[in-house]
Amino acid sequence: MKITEIETFVVDAGWRPWQFVAVRTDEGSTGYGEMSDGRNPYGVTGAVTDFKPVLIGQDPLPVEQRYWDMYRLARQSPGGIASKSIAGIELALWDIKGKAAGMPVHSFFGGPTRQSQQVYWSHCGTSRARSYELIGVPPLKSMGDVRRLGQEVRDKGFNALKTNIVFPGDPAQTYFAGFGGGSGTTDQNITPALLRHIEEYIGTFKEGAGPNVEIALDLNFNFKPLAARQICDVVEPFNMLWVEVDMYEPEGLAEVKNSTNVPITSGENLFGLRDYRPYFEARAMDTVKIDIPWNGFSRSRDVAMAAESHELNIAPHNYYSHLSTMISLNLCATLPNVRIMEIDIDDVPWKDDLTGGPLDIKDGRIDIPTRPGWGVDLDEEVAKAHVWEPGRGPGYMTNR
Repeated sequence: MKITEIETFVVDAGWRPWQFVAVRTDEGSTGYGEMSDGRNPYGVTGAVTDFKPVLIGQDPLPVEQRYWDMYRLARQSPGGIASKSIAGIELALWDIKGKAAGMPVHSFFGGPTRQSQQVYWSHCGTSRARSYELIGVPPLKSMGDVRRLGQEVRDKGFNALKTNIVFPGDPAQTYFAGFGGGSGTTDQNITPALLRHIEEYIGTFKEGAGPNVEIALDLNFNFKPLAARQICDVVEPFNMLWVEVDMYEPEGLAEVKNSTNVPITSGENLFGLRDYRPYFEARAMDTVKIDIPWNGFSRSRDVAMAAESHELNIAPHNYYSHLSTMISLNLCATLPNVRIMEIDIDDVPWKDDLTGGPLDIKDGRIDIPTRPGWGVDLDEEVAKAHVWEPGRGPGYMTNR
């Protein structure tokens, strides 16, 4: 079997782009990978082109050899766009290997360790604040709407949700100063008014969701350690699933973790064991986030097993399509240390069409895939019908 062609797709996912890669072979099989980056989509797909010389004409089945061929080509640029491109291609190679063997990918790693995986409703409220009309859901005009959304999460059988800092209103707004805001937002400070709002917002969500639905708050890159500690102080009474903090400073993150009883989650922005190891050594997080479309399958599993050696559980980062969800489920099926898995419920109406239909979520759980490869294929015609316009900025850089 030889690789004959590699094609990429940049898909409009409403307020962010998704990127996919198709690796084709001379035996007629195609493997699919996802490598979605919400800010530099054409940079990622462009980097795929740079790897073609070490891939075209090669056997796709020795996945590890193909990985190291790509890694060595880009090893002077570790992380970032190059790593995401490598990850997407590696994922497509595993899909080919699974299809050739008639086995799900997790079988190559001794799976399954479980028959189903618990998921949480991510960006709950955040997506409605951004694009409720596109999604086809009610807006968040008031705290009453937040309370009703919490009840909706509970009524649909989910045991956990994650949100960001959202201001209900007409229109609703989100707080993402770390990704782009007004003057002074680079300072990553917090005000007493914002602290009071966070306390009210999370408390209202909790009222609607009830005592058995855990809530996570994602702070992204919006705050420095001092502000993150102050936020943890005000949400601690709500028995949080976690507070999620992105930070390129292990000791600073450890300061946050050591100051609170609120579980701290981080890591979705990291690449490979070299990036994660200082955080493990600093005991900087309680739950380890891993972005599989940015790390690839084997490297994600390496990180997960290193986390296990530190008595830490992992949670796949999955702000992506159903292909990524199936990839994440395959990873969870190989591990003994999963806390919970992310999935977005409020999303663009063509999300299901991209991979052949909706996922079957029952009581907040999804069954582990049993079909060969990832268990789904990318519908390339749907992908081509929803192209992300080059040069279009992401739609989640709004800031109050």
